[in-house]
Amino acid sequence: MKKRLSLQDKAFKALKEAVREVVKRHAETGRPLAIWKNGKVVHVSAKQLLRKNGK
Repeated sequence: MKKRLSLQDKAFKALKEAVREVVKRHAETGRPLAIWKNGKVVHVSAKQLLRKNGK
């Protein structure tokens, strides 16, 4: 029997999938990602981010 996900769990799952797709698309096109780091917005390579996270 499958466990039913709460609305919060469904939203978190959808957000993670959306972020995964955005990072993938940016890696394919070579566009940088804007992320929040140490209180500032910085631009990083999507490929660099994927390497850092081991994906």
